[in-house]
Amino acid sequence: MVALRDRLHRYLASTAELEAGEEIVEATLHGTDLAAGCRPRERRTLSGVLRSVTYVPRGARPELVAELYDGSGSVDLVWLGRREIAGIEPGRRLVVTGRVAAGDGPRPVLYNPAYRLLPGAGPS
Repeated sequence: MVALRDRLHRYLASTAELEAGEEIVEATLHGTDLAAGCRPRERRTLSGVLRSVTYVPRGARPELVAELYDGSGSVDLVWLGRREIAGIEPGRRLVVTGRVAAGDGPRPVLYNPAYRLLPGAGPS
């Protein structure tokens, strides 16, 4: 019965739902926390895939902003004083550790997180 339910779910689920489930499994395999459970002032270790990376223009204050998605939700990663970091690009998987802050936008923020690039799919 469970196998039939799983097959039916895989058949009827959207691509986004299936990808979210895969990301949650990846986070669990790395032993990291989920973005959905992040609260301000907590120190967290998260893993996921970078959905977007925003580069600021030359005249602006240097900072690099990336959205990390783990299937349960997203957090913004902000490296102050950096315009770019080798390996930080959309589609890249990584593990980050830092203190959660409430951001100006809809997502929590980790400022200057420690990070480890994971092998695997990068940008296509």
